[in-house]
Amino acid sequence: MSTEISGYASLFWTRDLNDDVAAAGAFGASLARTGAQGVRMLCQHDGDHPVGVWDQIVEDSRGLFVRGRILEVTPQGRLCAALVRAGAMDGLSIGFRTAKARPDESGRLRVLTAVELWEVSVVTFPMLPGARISSVLSLPLEGGGAGVGVAA
Repeated sequence: MSTEISGYASLFWTRDLNDDVAAAGAFGASLARTGAQGVRMLCQHDGDHPVGVWDQIVEDSRGLFVRGRILEVTPQGRLCAALVRAGAMDGLSIGFRTAKARPDESGRLRVLTAVELWEVSVVTFPMLPGARISSVLSLPLEGGGAGVGVAA
């Protein structure tokens, strides 16, 4: 079984709890190089135990949209999927290296203009409070057939 999730991992021009703001286009060069397959799906930023795969990562007018599958073939994947389906974990958080940034006009915020996106994690508490899973769908492991959907 797998659990398909989608939502926004980053929202453009929205301040996070670390006083960072992602500019529109900040992820473009990184995604052009790696595509979704080059970005890891983790749970709580634990790089030792990937929990799934990202099938789609795109920048749109709102931010960084992601769609992927939590694979329930490991204990970490089963736990992550169960918590997401129960609504106990619905945050998304990005792991990245800053390639280019500048201060905003006030000097208080860092505007990220280019980042190397390494991973997108399912998390309990996202650094950007609006970065959330918006759709959850349980699927057979092969990804086909009918599933049970939950819209967040």
